Amino acid sequence: MSIASIVSHPTNTCQGRSTPNCAIRNKTSVSGYTCGMTEKIFWSDPYLSALDTLVTAVDSDTIQLKETIFYAFSGGQESDSGTIGGYPVQTATKVGTDIHYRLAPDHPLRTGDAVHVEIDWPRRYALMRLHFAAELVLELVSREVTAIEKVGAHIAQDKARIDFKTTENISAYFPIVSAKAQAIIEADLPIISAFSDEAAQRRYWEIPDFARVPCGGTHLRSTREVGGIRLKRKNVGKGTERIEIYLAECSPS
Repeated sequence: MSIASIVSHPTNTCQGRSTPNCAIRNKTSVSGYTCGMTEKIFWSDPYLSALDTLVTAVDSDTIQLKETIFYAFSGGQESDSGTIGGYPVQTATKVGTDIHYRLAPDHPLRTGDAVHVEIDWPRRYALMRLHFAAELVLELVSREVTAIEKVGAHIAQDKARIDFKTTENISAYFPIVSAKAQAIIEADLPIISAFSDEAAQRRYWEIPDFARVPCGGTHLRSTREVGGIRLKRKNVGKGTERIEIYLAECSPS
């Protein structure tokens, strides 16, 4: 089972702790280049926070890149925030296996331009930590609770949430789910993230001997990076229970 939902932009901030990989990849030559599917560096190196690349297509205020570190909202995880060529990205949209970036209408970028891409690293790292915390909670709840169905999820910068169809009070399971999740986190287990079908751009995350789950998000290297987590119950309607997930240093009082 994996996280999935429609997403929107957050309003709160919770700083990440890791140091980003600030190495710059230089791709400035357009000679002989043929436009193709954007290479998604956010999968191969989710810790990269800056990138030099090329604009491969421009359609009014929307552009495409040869390669990108800028994640577009998908599978419940919100988009990155940042700039392309110094211009703030208004929206990042997944279109098939490609990504379209919308800038201000008056941007001057043209096909073939070399551009510098930067993302908001504290936001990305908070999203990565909360995303994997939510993945762990979802996997454990699915194992502990019978007759339960996930009906929605959302990964923002300040919290994650998962909605379930169930007649039970979900908080009754918090002690065991929290304990098991924290044990996995503190075990400092490696997180594998790779393609299951590269042509179709399908990916998964895996903790050996625990779970292998389809997911196209950006993932941590190790479970320990999640840190402490806190769970909160919210009843959002008849037969629907919500688990809100917070990083310990950002959890509400």
